[in-house]
Amino acid sequence: MRKGIDNLKIYKLAERLEVFIYKVTAKFPLDEKYRSINQLKRSSSSTTDNISESYHRYYYQDKMHRMRIARGEAGETRDGVVRAYKKGFTTKKIAEFTYEKYTELIKGINGYIKYLKSKQEKENSN
Repeated sequence: MRKGIDNLKIYKLAERLEVFIYKVTAKFPLDEKYRSINQLKRSSSSTTDNISESYHRYYYQDKMHRMRIARGEAGETRDGVVRAYKKGFTTKKIAEFTYEKYTELIKGINGYIKYLKSKQEKENSN
């Protein structure tokens, strides 16, 4: 039976998207290795890492802070793939799919932040 972070839907989605970004950037021009490729890999990885770090933090403020960072990194990745499409590095289909999935992830992160806030408020009111 799976436990812990594996039950967190946004973590699983971020992890799948990170792997997807690695596969997509493998087809980019080689001269983009230290620009678009590196940046997209780092931001997609940072999204997953910050969700994980948030999950393992003790204090709600720390958790929410890491989730806000994850949200920013997810937005950066989403927009970076759109720019890669405009530069001709990927297809419209991949750009649209990535945009849709990262938007879904960002909405999920927002929902999780809202959940953490409500838990914090509930504990503070007791």
